Amino acid sequence: MRRMEAFTVRMGFLMLSVSFRRLAWSNLLAQSAEQLSLAAVPIVAVLMLHAGPGEIGFLASIQSLPFLLLSMPLGLLADRTSRKRLMVMAESLRALALLLLFVLVASENVSLVALAVIGFLAAVGTVAFSVAAPSLVPALVPVQALARANGRLELARSMAFAAGPALGGALIAWTGASSAFVLSGVLSLMAVLLLARIAEPARAALAPRHPLLELKDGAHWVWRSDLLRPIVFCSIVWNISWFMLQATYVPYAIRVLGLDAGGVGVTLACYGVGMVIGALLAPRIVAALPFGRAVLLGPYFSVLAAATMAASLYWPHAWVAALSYFFFGVGPIIWTITSTTLRQTVTPRAMIGRVTSINIVVSTGARPLGAALGGVVGVMYPVSVSLWLVVAGFALQSIIISASKIRSLKHLPAPLVD
Repeated sequence: MRRMEAFTVRMGFLMLSVSFRRLAWSNLLAQSAEQLSLAAVPIVAVLMLHAGPGEIGFLASIQSLPFLLLSMPLGLLADRTSRKRLMVMAESLRALALLLLFVLVASENVSLVALAVIGFLAAVGTVAFSVAAPSLVPALVPVQALARANGRLELARSMAFAAGPALGGALIAWTGASSAFVLSGVLSLMAVLLLARIAEPARAALAPRHPLLELKDGAHWVWRSDLLRPIVFCSIVWNISWFMLQATYVPYAIRVLGLDAGGVGVTLACYGVGMVIGALLAPRIVAALPFGRAVLLGPYFSVLAAATMAASLYWPHAWVAALSYFFFGVGPIIWTITSTTLRQTVTPRAMIGRVTSINIVVSTGARPLGAALGGVVGVMYPVSVSLWLVVAGFALQSIIISASKIRSLKHLPAPLVD
């Protein structure tokens, strides 16, 4: 039996098509561009514009709005039109936004409003990739290679998380802020070129229906599913807690932990390092544990990570913050791989774009709320209050997923193709 499972894994690896590999590489480039810019923007805001938690929370809120406003329209397009063309257009917009940001920073005309508006435009590329890629993957690889393909995409994203923040902080420290945005724009343009070379399989034409009816179908499917519904609620609480931390961390790291731009980048990069390790270990962990328990690892590791960050209040050292971000990377990447595969398996393929977009709206769309809450709490209360609220939030999301039917899954359910 074990030999057969190992053979299936090897065959799944070999079944990853050229088009999928181009998608994976474009994902790496696009995610690297995003992570470079996301790391650079708050550092620029703090060092050049003297921004505090309130301003950082404002920036994070605006940059997160595309997930709330555009996920459903882009999800409908992903189910109805070319997913490749959708990603090419959105990534091109991100590249233009990043190059414009370079011009503003280099000419010293940057402002908080400019950072927010351009960050909003750049995030459109992330939203399009997030809704279109999960819908395109099942069309590029066979069902038995689906989990492996998702793992490859998440490994590429993890590598971007590992390198992006550290590189962004180092570039700002060594050569100034503008170089980080030049590199981000170039990486984004390279992603566009790779996306344009994907051979997207043709799809059967769907009967025209009102967009609201299609969204209703997707929402109804998620709500009635005992497996998808708890994932959504867990993700909502996770994202609120995570973005509360993001709004708090950079000012806290610079003013309390005494880190410079490079030090902040290194601690943030530990998140990506943890993601890479988690993505590499995920196949063995999923094979060794019942599927439901593998899904639970992410929420549990998030509680451990949040508690570690709170411990830096008593041991204010960079390594404590770095360890916290490392834990945030290891567990949740396994959650992402397993929950994405579960969603693709139990959702009809013609509905994956909509179901993914609904998941993004109600979970990742909670980011502005978390970022704004982090900014308000950071302004009104000591930083210790913010960090302990983050711990409470992550504890709640672990309770939500632990109480669901997911924990009792022994294996991945049989694929639902049609």
